[in-house]
Amino acid sequence: MGLETATTPRVKEILSWYRSENPGVLSNLHRLMMSGNLAGTGKLVILPVDQGFEHGPARSFQANPAGYDPSYHFELALEAGCNAYAAPLGFLSAGAADYAGTVPLILKLNNSDSLYSSKDPCPAVTGSVADALKLGCSAIGYTIYPGSAFRNDMYEELREISLEAREAGLAVVVWSYPRGAGLSKDGETAVDVVAYAAQIACQLGAHIVKVKPPTEHIEQDAARKVYQSEGIPISTLAERVKHVVQSSFNGRRIVIFSGGAAKGEAEVLEEIRSLAAGGSFGSIVGRNSFQRPMSDAVKLLTTIQDIYREA
Repeated sequence: MGLETATTPRVKEILSWYRSENPGVLSNLHRLMMSGNLAGTGKLVILPVDQGFEHGPARSFQANPAGYDPSYHFELALEAGCNAYAAPLGFLSAGAADYAGTVPLILKLNNSDSLYSSKDPCPAVTGSVADALKLGCSAIGYTIYPGSAFRNDMYEELREISLEAREAGLAVVVWSYPRGAGLSKDGETAVDVVAYAAQIACQLGAHIVKVKPPTEHIEQDAARKVYQSEGIPISTLAERVKHVVQSSFNGRRIVIFSGGAAKGEAEVLEEIRSLAAGGSFGSIVGRNSFQRPMSDAVKLLTTIQDIYREA
């Protein structure tokens, strides 16, 4: 299914949460929600392919060598009926003209690479709002690392970039990934930290927030007291997702969850069912899709869409 121009009561309801935005932003949010197989449901399944930049080409594409070709990912997003395709400047530039108007695009405006690691990461800005407009994108994407020593720089940079994007009528998608010297490895996906990261992204003005599925671990001692004294249910992934959605302005912001490292189909689908049961607005599935052959990836993505449609 291609782009849709109609709307639905659910999409209208979601857009009403963003009524302070200009018509351009609302139109692009509408476009994202009315595209692909999930058009009109208020749910999103997005294909992200920034891993070549973030992890390197062999680690990202050798499992399915067709993925070295930028056009492959446009085709996958189309064949699978994804709501959008997100990637850095190079990949989008390599195919945007050939696929103009066929699938909504999200330009990832900052990226890191794995040739240098730091306990306190700070990604580089690798694209611009002007690039996004030139490529016909519906939104820009930006990663923040709450917990990094450089978080304030990222927050301030996001403020400037998102202001420019809004003025140009583009939606803003924020990857909010806690990481830094002050957090343990388990703390990066702890339920209190992921909920906090989602709240920070919302407070910074994100229209769509992307976070990782939270674990039952609680990182902060002060937060642990509240979770225990108030009896916040977090024993299942569905309960934890519900809490993260609640932390995102009581569900009045679109919150989607990453697919994470490559894993078996059954494990992917089990996780998706829990995300959907918890009220997730959708998933952004990269390595678990494009590292599979096209037919298998399309089957997996359409099954994920079915789960969200039926939730």
